[in-house]
This record gives sequence, structure tokens and C-alpha cells, in this order.
Amino acid sequence: MRKRFKRIGALIQKESIQIVRDWRTLLMVLLLPVLEMFLFAYAVSLTVDHIPTAVADMSMDSQSQAFVNALIASGYFDVETYVADEKAAVRAIDEGQVRAGIVIPPDFSARVARGDAQVLVLLDGSDSSTVSSGYSAALAVAQARGMELVVEKVNRMGMGALGGGPSGDVTALPIATSMRVLYNPARDDMIFVVPGLTAILLQVMAIGQAAVAVVRERELGVDEQILISPARPLEILVGKMAPNLVLIVVDMLIIVLFGIFWFGVPFRGNPWVFGWLSLLFIVSGLGLGLLISTVAKTQKQAQQITMLFMMLCMLLTGLIYPREPMPLLVRAVGNLIPATYFVRIARGIITKGVGVSFMWRDVAILVGYSVLVMVLAATTFKKRLD
Repeated sequence: MRKRFKRIGALIQKESIQIVRDWRTLLMVLLLPVLEMFLFAYAVSLTVDHIPTAVADMSMDSQSQAFVNALIASGYFDVETYVADEKAAVRAIDEGQVRAGIVIPPDFSARVARGDAQVLVLLDGSDSSTVSSGYSAALAVAQARGMELVVEKVNRMGMGALGGGPSGDVTALPIATSMRVLYNPARDDMIFVVPGLTAILLQVMAIGQAAVAVVRERELGVDEQILISPARPLEILVGKMAPNLVLIVVDMLIIVLFGIFWFGVPFRGNPWVFGWLSLLFIVSGLGLGLLISTVAKTQKQAQQITMLFMMLCMLLTGLIYPREPMPLLVRAVGNLIPATYFVRIARGIITKGVGVSFMWRDVAILVGYSVLVMVLAATTFKKRLD
């Protein structure tokens, strides 16, 4: 055991010296995520439909059902579940089951008849597309439904009702929608973008560093010295991962601190939980990068594969486009990318301030993913020349 740690220590020292000597690459690794954060944070803007929605219908009458049907017919809301009350709707949003909640009060039908009915729409403020699209859609549906009721009342009472009077003024819409955006009342774009972007940047940097580190030695021909050493494949992997792990952790701190102090993104969750889960996520990315290194023969190939992963991360992980409307096959491809799970974790901790109990499925999948890629990397990493 002592000899094993000695061999790993020697490999870590060698890898650390190699990283520090290449100071140009080191500066690029540290500064590139900051530059990319500025570019993406100030450029991304989105609109979506088919928002997963939880409905708390406490009225359970024809008017409330008609309003829910109008929301579904608009194409912007997909009712995924029915819950008991507002608290249950908020919990469903916290757990990531839905992105919007519709709360209809118990006396909805009576209020519609009096012309002062209100519906509460809860929107997940950690997702900009949900807020921008959901806000406009809910308002438009409420106005359209209100106009339908006005027309119905006019037809029943005759055109004389338009003149007002104590019998009923139908010029006012009978349904009003009140809106409350959770976690981000000001709808600040930076709060939407920065947490998810943090996950993507960490993913790309971890994969790129691990893949290039192995291929670079293969191109220079120095990998022969390691291959004839007494170090085992797993020890070689650990020796290569440890310095890059430290480097990516420094990147993470830079990105998070810039998000907090430059972009003004509030960090509502537990920083220690975020730190430990980030380490787990970085390990999965480094393991994936080592797997890529077994395929790539040159640094150029490794960089091209890394760029492909960056494109897939942008499109399939839920950072920019919601995953729910995607075809099943496309979502399955996104499930193979660890950033898919960490995007939700980062938004949950940073923006919502929730704990592991609300995200345990994503955490469990990420743990399994990390173990799997490390085992595969150790298996495919051949301690011999091809």
C-alpha cells in the first residue's frame, strides 16, 4: 500500500510540473471559462412552450375545469399532476417535477359570477424560458377566457347589459390572474443563466483537460516511460486526474465567485453541499475525458471531440432548451451527459436553495455515472503501446 501511494505521488508530481511549465495553456484554462461565461451570460434569451405544470384545483367545478382546459389548449402548459394546494404545487416545483403551478381558489365559480375571480400562477424562477413564456401565456389565456365569459353574459342579458348599472357591468373581465415568480421575482437573466452555465463550463474544461493530458504525452512519445513503469493503470489514472481535479476546482471557484460578485447572482443554498457535489461532477467529467483519450490519437482530435461535447451540452442538457419537448431519442442522448444532471443540481442549490433531499435522483445518477466512467477508463486504459 505504501509503495502504491508512493507511485501515485510521483505521477501526481510529474503531472503537476507538466501543467505548471505550460503556463500559456494554464492561463487559457483559468481565463477561458470566465470569457465564455461573459459571452453566454449576456447573449442567451429564450422562449418555450409545453411547460410541465401542476394544478391545485380547490374549486373542482365547471368554471375551474374550463380554465384549466384553456391553459392546456394554449399549448404553453402541459398538466403533469394535480395537487391539493399551493404548498404542494411549490413543493412539486422545488423537486423539479414541474416548472409551473396553477392554484385555483375554492370559490372560483362564485367569484367568476361576481366578476372578481383570481387564479394564482406559480413559475419556476430558476428557468428564464419558463418565466418569460409562462407569464405571457397565462395572462393571454386569462384574458381570452374572460372575454368568452363576457360574451356569454351579454348573450344571456342582452346588449343592454353593456350599459352597466346595478344588474351587472360586463365590461370588466371576470377573471384576473395574479403572478408570483419564485426564486427570481425581478426576472434577472443572470440568475437564469449563470448556474446552468457553471455546470457546462466545468464539464467542458474537465473533459478537455483529461483528454489532452493523455494524448499530449502520446504525441511527444513520453508515454513509453510511464508504460514501462511499475505503476498500474488505475494508479496512472489517479496520478493524471488529481492535478487536473485541483485545476478544475480553481476554475469552479473563479466561475462561482464571478457569478456572485460580478453578475450579482444570489447563492441561496449550502456552499459545502454544492462543493462536494461539484467534486463528484468534476470526477465524472475527468473520467469521461480519459475515456475520450483512448479514442483520440492526436490533440486535434481530442479538441474536436471536446467541442462536439460542448455543442451537445448546450443543446441537450436543459441549459438553453427545455428537455421535455425533445424527442425520446434525443433525450436519451442527453441522459448520457453528466452535465444534464448537474445543471439541475446547480440551479437547485444556487437559485432555489434546496438540499440533497430534493435532488437525490440526480445525485444518485451522478454517483453511478462517476463510478461507471472510472471503471471503464481503468479498463480501457491499456498499460502498453498500441
